[in-house]
Parts: sequence; C-alpha cells; structure tokens
Amino acid sequence: MLEIRPNCEHCNKDLPNKSSEAMICSFECTYCKTCALEIFENVCPSCSGNFVERPIRPQKEIENNPASIKRIFKPKDLEKAKINSNRFKNSPPENR
Repeated sequence: MLEIRPNCEHCNKDLPNKSSEAMICSFECTYCKTCALEIFENVCPSCSGNFVERPIRPQKEIENNPASIKRIFKPKDLEKAKINSNRFKNSPPENR
C-alpha cells in the first residue's frame, strides 16, 4: 500500500492525499510536478526511474488507511541531478 507521503522531498511543498500535484517513482520517492518534471526532467534523482501521478486515496479508505504524516525532506544536489537527468531523460523508462 502506498504511504501517500505528505510533501515534496526536494522543495518541501505540501502534497496532501488530495493533491493532484504529487508525482512518485516506483520506490515512492515523492515530488511535486514542478520538481519531478521541470527540475528532474522525469528522471528520479534517486533511482533514475520515471514519475507518474500519485493516486488519491478515496476518503472512505483514508479513514482506515491514513496517509503518512512523516515528512521526508532531502533536497537533491542539482548538479548531480542534472547529470543523471541528461543521461536518462531521452531513454524510455523501460530501457533505463
């Protein structure tokens, strides 16, 4: 089950369960759309995978399966992230 992390790991923007701005990779690294698509160019700076929109857990389920309240804030080294993005951004995710 997804943790539904509450913030962008890079800029710390709030990303509550109902946010349509949350993007995740296959390891559930969580970023806002601006960081995921504009800064990291759809290449996760941690695993080099791609990002997809994080689903919103329905309200009837969130009551019994709450979203995480643990914030992960680990701003990335933008020079290293740019090297990583440049290496993989033109490769389809299935070929990375």
